[in-house]
Amino acid sequence: MLRIRNLKCFYGRIRAVSGVSLSVRRGEIIALIGANGAGKSTLLNAICGLHPQWNGEILIEKQSLSGLKPPDIVKMGISLVPEGRMLFPPLSVIDNLKLGAYVRYRKKEHREIEGDLGTVLELFPVLKERMKQPAGMLSGGEQQMLAIGRALMARPRLLLLDEPSMGLAPFLVRLILDVLVQLKGQGMTVLLVEQNARAALQIADRGYVLENGKVILDGNASELLTDHDVKRAYLGKDYREFYEGRA
Repeated sequence: MLRIRNLKCFYGRIRAVSGVSLSVRRGEIIALIGANGAGKSTLLNAICGLHPQWNGEILIEKQSLSGLKPPDIVKMGISLVPEGRMLFPPLSVIDNLKLGAYVRYRKKEHREIEGDLGTVLELFPVLKERMKQPAGMLSGGEQQMLAIGRALMARPRLLLLDEPSMGLAPFLVRLILDVLVQLKGQGMTVLLVEQNARAALQIADRGYVLENGKVILDGNASELLTDHDVKRAYLGKDYREFYEGRA
């Protein structure tokens, strides 16, 4: 589905991503984990066309994304759930969802959009109860559901998520991750950026570990879960207590 080769991303002269290569197969959940500043968000933004200052190769089903603008990339079947959700707070829940289908409205897919809207509201029933409320009045967990729902309204084949568990209570984190597993069961391909390494790897098929803009480890998620280098890198001196759920 997605192949990245020797990706380098820059902010001016500062290199944020240094020669990353990775692949995402159709129907997988891939976890991309790493500390703050590792380059995870920059990598996702490069895929989506939101960070144009990059070189290397990004292919979606063997088609290059080089030089494409974000709307064109959305049309190719890639949607991003951005860090911080980036909703439109004054607009209603229903309007935020419909904005996710903007490029599809331009193709006059009105009937299909209405069907997908019903599917999203079935996936997140609480949004159906809040349809006319401004997005800014939702709780943090509800806003995250709305951000995911908005991305799904573009009918993506590849869903990118940037820190979806940030600031959420543990039971909401589990709900969001369960939804991702459900989407995978429906054929969705997912690239998940998460600082909560344990939670991400528990639902992923494979994982990549980024450090200072480079991939330092990759492998099956179950292997990375028990890798002491992974635990040490993210959890510091007290990683044993955190990993065992005591911190």
